[in-house]
Amino acid sequence: MSQPSGGPRVVLVGTMGAGKTTVAGLLGELLGLEVRDTDLDIVAAEGREISDIFVDDGEAHFRALERAAVASALADHPGVLALGGGAVLDPTTRALLAEHPVVFLRVGLTDAVRRVGLGSSRPMLLGNVRARVKQLIDERTPVYESVARHSVDTDGRTPAEVAAEVAALLQEAPR
Repeated sequence: MSQPSGGPRVVLVGTMGAGKTTVAGLLGELLGLEVRDTDLDIVAAEGREISDIFVDDGEAHFRALERAAVASALADHPGVLALGGGAVLDPTTRALLAEHPVVFLRVGLTDAVRRVGLGSSRPMLLGNVRARVKQLIDERTPVYESVARHSVDTDGRTPAEVAAEVAALLQEAPR
């Protein structure tokens, strides 16, 4: 499937701790492309952190903001796009992703917890962080796999190594 005109060169998905934002930045440098992160788009538009949106307005409100931010970015961002970990849960978003080159950055429990930290302020990790990360990985991995053309393992690797592998995959795949 070819990339729609005006759409991203690549979309990175994965659970928290996979390194989507970091890898996106490095991949953008490697490919000479602009980088966009839909979580950062939401924070900029709302003028407050995602955790505050969750607390003040609830997860459903955040997911509506996320759905709109992803649709906008998929329509008009030509570079590297990183999605928030839960963005793929929305059926409308999954349908839109079918038109784009998606790479799933796979992370295991140990590396995800190490990267996120046990004292995380992420709203989806309230309570037992390790158990919650495991639950999110288990629940979401099949969804990530269903939208991705490629999967790249991130465990035990530097973000630069992961970005280089994604860049190589993009060079092999037709636009």
